[in-house]
This record gives sequence, structure tokens and C-alpha cells, in this order.
Amino acid sequence: MTGLVYKSTGSWYTVKTELGKTYECRIKGKFRLQGIKSTNPIAVGDYVDFELEPKNDEDTGVINTIHDRENYIVRKSVNLSKQTHIIASNIDVVFLLITINNPPTFTSFIDRFLVTAEAYSIKTILLFNKIDTYNDDALLKVKRLIQTYRLIGYECIDISAKTGKNIPKVKSHMLNKVSMFTGHSGVGKSTLINAIEPNLDLKTKSISLQHMQGQHTTTFAEMYDLSFKAKIIDTPGIKGFGVVDMEKEEVGDYFPEFFELKQGCKFYNCLHVEEPKCAVKKALEKDEIAASRYRSYLQILEGDEQHYRADVWNLE
Repeated sequence: MTGLVYKSTGSWYTVKTELGKTYECRIKGKFRLQGIKSTNPIAVGDYVDFELEPKNDEDTGVINTIHDRENYIVRKSVNLSKQTHIIASNIDVVFLLITINNPPTFTSFIDRFLVTAEAYSIKTILLFNKIDTYNDDALLKVKRLIQTYRLIGYECIDISAKTGKNIPKVKSHMLNKVSMFTGHSGVGKSTLINAIEPNLDLKTKSISLQHMQGQHTTTFAEMYDLSFKAKIIDTPGIKGFGVVDMEKEEVGDYFPEFFELKQGCKFYNCLHVEEPKCAVKKALEKDEIAASRYRSYLQILEGDEQHYRADVWNLE
């Protein structure tokens, strides 16, 4: 039988077939996925083949095959530095929720996520949430951030999950797609999803329970079928986002504005750091690319995983 993984608890997987029937499945033995050392060999969004367990009155099965993935979002595991964690797979569009405060989402986190999404050709839309709660200073920061990322080519939408501002616009991007919603804990993912589909009535408590399961990784995702021909993958809050499986020479290629300038560099393998006649550094000096983006780039090159400084708000 073939099905789609809707939920993972680390040891059991909820799998739904094309006929809409769900089965609780486990895996037999260890899966090796093209050399990827992952804490979770199977992720939400995976298509799998499974067999029903014999002589079992319950609807349980054993997964024996994982279909090839079109894409996936991966990051460094929270507790196991040499391993990765696949957050979700086979995604059409990712919505990254951003808040200026309560909690703050710094540009270093945004850029790390965008680099990973670019690497796997996943469209990302930036949602600036809680717009109804901001004072003039915070609104100015939102405006500047939106300007920065729109100039690069990213779609940015200012929303309020509580008042419903621009929720129909978000839904229009989800139609007939598998969407993933992610961001820091507290940015309003569950509130937004409930605004999009009130019948789900998601509770933040479920995220807390998942964090207390004592697994090597604390990130589990769950997929939901929506009433308007869309699927959504909700992910518990991500504190940090470590970029993985990337050579230093290719990091700049996943900054679209850097990639466009790359042909103007003297050296083909220019790292845009100390090399002479670098088109990226020249553009930086002319304020043609955002200083915050260049700082994020340097941090990724240096492998500085948790370098989320307050001064990254200085976009000038």
C-alpha cells in the first residue's frame, strides 16, 4: 500500500492512503537516505509504501519504502551537531512567519532559512504577523524589512492573524498546494492557521507536549487537509536554524542578489570576502545590497550557528 505521511511522533507515523484511510505505521530497521545522517529518516510530506501488520486487529503497518522526494527543508539537529533533521518534504510553498517583537525574528534567522529554501528550490513567502500590535517604530522596521526582501524578489505580506488582515491573500497562495508554515515559537502560527481554517482549532499545548517527549530532536510537523483544496504542514517553533550540506563556494549562489552579481567578480569562485575586484563587495559599498544580508552571509560562511545579534535590525 502507498500513502502520505501526515504526522510523525519519532517512532510512529500517521499515513493516509489515496482512499482517505489512515494507518499508524512504524519502520522496520534503519533507512539510509543517500548518505544523509538524519535524526528522522521519514518526514511529514513523504510518500511511503507500507504493509499491514499480520494478525493485528488495529490499523497498523510497517513502512518498507520511501519514495524519492521532490524537495525538503533540512536543518542541523538541535542536540546532535553532526546530524540533520528533515522538517518536512514535498513542499510547494513555505510561509515564514516573522514578528518584530514578542518574539523578535532577526534577519540572520530569516536569511538562513531562505538560503536553505533556495538550495532546494522551494518558494518562500514572508508573512509579517501581528501588524495590528506594533507602534510607529516597529511599523517602520516592518516597512524597511519588506522593502529589503521585496527588492531581492521575495513576496512579503503584512498580516494580522487576530484581525484577519490579508488572510484571504494568504489563502489564495495556498490553493491546490502543500504549504508549510514555520517560524519561531510565539510568532502566531497556530493563531494564523486557525484563522485560515477555524475548524482545525489548533492548540499550542500540543507543541509543548511534543517538546517534552525527550527525543533527540524536538521538531515534529503535522499535515492537515483544509476545506478549500489545500494541505498545510504546521511545524513547532524553531529556535535556531543551522545550514547544512553546503560548501562555502556555493552559499553565495543561494543569495539571489549575490548570484546576479557573481559574473562581475574577477574570480569565478569568489567568496566575496577578501578577493579583489568583487562585484558583491562593490555593490555593498554602494548600498545596492543590504548590509544585513551580507552579515548573514558571512555568519553562514563562518559556521556561526547562533549568532542572532540585535544589531542585525540595522538594515542600512
